[in-house]
Amino acid sequence: MDNNRFFRFILDHPWWVVVLSLTLVVLAASGGRFLRFKNDYRMFFSEENPQLRAFEAMQNTYTKVDNILFAISPKDGDVFTRHTLATIEWLTKQAWQIPYSIRVDSLTNFQYTEAEGDDLRVADLVEDAEHLTDAQIEKIRQAALHEPLLVGRLVSPDGAHAGVNVTIQLPGKKLGEVPEAARFARELARRAMERDPNVKVRLTGMVIMNAEFPRISQRDMKTLYPLMVGVILVAMAFMLRSFSGVIASMSVLLLTVVATMGLTGWLGIYLSPPTGITPVVVMTLSVADCIHLVVIFLQGLRKGMERRAAMLESLRLNLGPVFLTSLTTVIGFLSLNFSDAPPFRDLGNMAAIGVTLAFFLSITLLPAMMMLLPVKPGQAHTRGQGSMDRIADFVIRHRRGLLVGMGLLILFLVAQVPRNVLNDEFVKYFSPEVPFRQDTEYVERHLTGIYLMEFSLHAKGEGGITDPGYLRTLERFAGWLRKQPEVLHVDVFTDIMKRLNKNLHGDDPAWYRLPDNRELAAQYLLLYEFSLPFGLDLNNQINVKKSATRLSAVLKSISSEELLALQKRAEAWLKKNAPGMRFEVASPTLMFAHIGHRNIRAMLEGTFVALVLISLVLTLFLRSLRVGLLSLIPNLAPIGMGFGLWALAVGEVGLALSVVGSMTLGIVVDDTVHFLAKYLRARREQGATPEEAVRYAFHTVGTALWVTTLVLMLGFGILALSDFKLNSAMGLLTALTIGLALLADFFFLPPLLMQFGDKRR
Repeated sequence: MDNNRFFRFILDHPWWVVVLSLTLVVLAASGGRFLRFKNDYRMFFSEENPQLRAFEAMQNTYTKVDNILFAISPKDGDVFTRHTLATIEWLTKQAWQIPYSIRVDSLTNFQYTEAEGDDLRVADLVEDAEHLTDAQIEKIRQAALHEPLLVGRLVSPDGAHAGVNVTIQLPGKKLGEVPEAARFARELARRAMERDPNVKVRLTGMVIMNAEFPRISQRDMKTLYPLMVGVILVAMAFMLRSFSGVIASMSVLLLTVVATMGLTGWLGIYLSPPTGITPVVVMTLSVADCIHLVVIFLQGLRKGMERRAAMLESLRLNLGPVFLTSLTTVIGFLSLNFSDAPPFRDLGNMAAIGVTLAFFLSITLLPAMMMLLPVKPGQAHTRGQGSMDRIADFVIRHRRGLLVGMGLLILFLVAQVPRNVLNDEFVKYFSPEVPFRQDTEYVERHLTGIYLMEFSLHAKGEGGITDPGYLRTLERFAGWLRKQPEVLHVDVFTDIMKRLNKNLHGDDPAWYRLPDNRELAAQYLLLYEFSLPFGLDLNNQINVKKSATRLSAVLKSISSEELLALQKRAEAWLKKNAPGMRFEVASPTLMFAHIGHRNIRAMLEGTFVALVLISLVLTLFLRSLRVGLLSLIPNLAPIGMGFGLWALAVGEVGLALSVVGSMTLGIVVDDTVHFLAKYLRARREQGATPEEAVRYAFHTVGTALWVTTLVLMLGFGILALSDFKLNSAMGLLTALTIGLALLADFFFLPPLLMQFGDKRR
């Protein structure tokens, strides 16, 4: 069946088309019941990610590091008072009730050791806080503020803030585990503040961060989706000035979104903050198809054509460009499958599904609805055509100046791209208004950090961690780390051994050093382990065979580059000062630092593949190698210009922005395709000169291009309102790139065509 017969069938049987379209959409949408939110930072890492594998291996060797941290800040600025210590003691005991908790560490239940004759006494640092004497409180203060395992982690150096850290081990059997633990923790914090109005309790930690992901996605759905619908309605009303055209177009957009999300459920794709923006992206990209079809249809009516003939002519003129723009957009989004971050792969696949559905609905459901709805031709021409004619005259008159000027501007902005630095701080994935980020940054300033770098350091053989040589190396490495400006706190096994050595020499401060006898050190450790209560053992620091220990460095909020530089320095120190020692380095912080580098390399491959495919498609469609190659310049330039402007304004790129190049490549081609389609039609069908063809292209499609570009910019710009930085930064840079694409298509592509596009030159 040829195109004309297919479209005649649609226009002759509009009710059948509407009913069939709605039926298929309903079937697709029924998959929406399977949609689920993913709430784990691990979703950003593929199973083959080496940093994730290293982290999981360390988690399996020692206890988990997923945590909830309660930060207690008394209003009087002193945690060493009876009522504040009692609150910490109460919160410590209650925190064991948090679902999936396996360990609770705090100032009050810290296992304090001291000599008791020839014996070792191990007990909670604080017991029955409400009945402590002043002397006992002072002893607790001195012990806590001089204990390296506490200061900078569970108590601030000035004694004004304290922490209760809860280690969580999620079974991973249901998606509700993280929200369940986070809800319990928030309720516990509220109860603690009700119990003691003198304290402020803040929550941070990896579990609290994980709980924010679905909450941010759901908030974006409630705010961004309605705003996007409003923007599209206003843009369409301005452009089309046809009530029926707006209704038909909005029906296509909304049904496309519903079907896309339903198919997402059927395919088992999880929703996450990156994929949660898919409806906004799909609605934004679908607008262009509808506007181009309805505009040409209305122009035909205004010229006196019969409704059916006008729609057939619109479909004839637009089928090729709309199909091509849809295809290139799909190619661009599918190239996100090269990403090392699964949520961006999912976003690419979901958007590709949406764009494909939008194409089919726009050439079937939209024409059918326009046959059924009452349509008035309206004014004599489309709004803005006079302005487009004046722009065409300006471009033709100043084509050489524009060619040079735009060329220099492009070169200047592209030259700024290397000024961007790579940076990913997962706490700053959330906007400053998000309570999790506010609390985390407060805790970092006053108590401790959330960023970690963890080392698993292997001794020689089973039980080797008590070897004096191993312990001395461990202590020297911890000392080196503590001198690094990025490090807030170091949790190391040697601090326990030095304290035990002092305790078992009558608490003589002169013996606060590492034991120099392996057997003696092993006895100290055995005695200490037997004295520890359930849940507070050393499994978080020592492996089962006692052949390796975990050293944890708590870091300030630093950039990815600074973190990777610290990792390199630490590894270099170990290789130089501990030759032969086997070690691993891992943490969620390192995973996020490496993912940006990995993703940029992966997306460069994806962008190259997309570029080759899109170039081939354009050349075949335009049937001109010369014009196809010329079109690559205004298609590639906006991406380089966008990153150049970003370097001047912001200067940082991360995980989200690494996918913008591939994603926008397919989108920015749209304007070029529509402009070239009209330009070549004038050249081939009307025998027009290059100048006349440029004027014809501006006159027929110029207004539609700038309106659709405006809608695209507003649509992606709306994402900048998201509280999730990955979405807001991606949306902002994409909107900027799309705007620059229109600038290139209006003021650089026409001079290129007039200068180099004519074979007779």
